[in-house]
Amino acid sequence: MNIMVNGAPWVTSSTTLGDLADERLVRRPGIAIAVNGMVVRATQWDEHHLIEGDAVEIVTAAAGG
Repeated sequence: MNIMVNGAPWVTSSTTLGDLADERLVRRPGIAIAVNGMVVRATQWDEHHLIEGDAVEIVTAAAGG
């Protein structure tokens, strides 16, 4: 499946956001993921199905000012 991750094309066999998080090694505290501009709670990642062309943004919280 072809999706966009943080603005770059990404080819994946992941079918859920949880699978993609595992593939990208981002399943840890301080990570937020939005799909097509909508934040998906971490508790819903395993149930959120990806579709061709989705735009995924993965962001990390950073401390400081």
